[in-house]
Amino acid sequence: MIAIALVIAAATSVGFGVEHRFGEERAGVAVRRIIRLMLWVMLPPVAFVNLARLDPSTGVAAGLAFGFAGLCVSLALAYAIGKRVLKLPTPSVGGLMLVSGFANTGYLGLPLTAALFGADELPNAIVYDLVLTTIAIFTIGFSIGAGFGTVATRPRDRVKVFFSRNPAIWACVAGLLAPASLSPDWAVEASHLIVYSLLPLGFFVVGVTLATEAEEGVVRFPPPVTRPVAVALALKLLVVPSVVIALSRLTVDVPESFPAQAAMASAINSILIGHEYGLDSSLIASTIAWSTGIVVAAGLVVALV
Repeated sequence: MIAIALVIAAATSVGFGVEHRFGEERAGVAVRRIIRLMLWVMLPPVAFVNLARLDPSTGVAAGLAFGFAGLCVSLALAYAIGKRVLKLPTPSVGGLMLVSGFANTGYLGLPLTAALFGADELPNAIVYDLVLTTIAIFTIGFSIGAGFGTVATRPRDRVKVFFSRNPAIWACVAGLLAPASLSPDWAVEASHLIVYSLLPLGFFVVGVTLATEAEEGVVRFPPPVTRPVAVALALKLLVVPSVVIALSRLTVDVPESFPAQAAMASAINSILIGHEYGLDSSLIASTIAWSTGIVVAAGLVVALV
């Protein structure tokens, strides 16, 4: 767990340094190549080999439903508080909704799951990330961007992006349909190594992105904990996992990684959606930074205890 914290700090710092040293344009090229590498080369085989080994259960299905319920509750509360209580402008309401509901269950959640619960729990965490988070952010998340941002896009374009730029979804479907014999032990072990390598790559992207935000005067370091940021942190880190835990205790037990995945830091993709659609980048970047620090610190405490 300590190693994960150090890797996050180092990767983010390197991303900062690369952006300052080589400039936004060259750093942006590197980021786009890394994202393509993760999306098209690394994530699909991880999804396939782990889902081929998955033994679907009532708890897994219920846990996904509970996670979706937590997401919906958080989005509704973020909209109501942002619009009625904080009286934020529309782009800020959209940004608040993104960072309050969507979690970093991939780059951060998968390595933390392996570190805290062991490799045997990793397939369940991958299911949560791919089946729930990925689908939700490419549908609901992009819809929030289009509906609340300053730049709109056609629904047909969002559908096209979902099906053409998300190969992990197709690998997920293939893995669920494939027999376990197509997922030998060596492939599963190799996929775990890939999961750990996603962590530094993902936070390198975060470092470059936040460095760009800082240069544009959008966010300071350490970012201030404004009222919207505090609301976002409470909704993301407390409300979403509380819904999952409460529903699990009332009905069906869920995999032990699901409440942890629900409590992950705000999704990195939120800042990409914010840029694309013109949402409040300062609110989004600040919440990502603080929520990641809080989750990593909590993970260290749990690991040491």
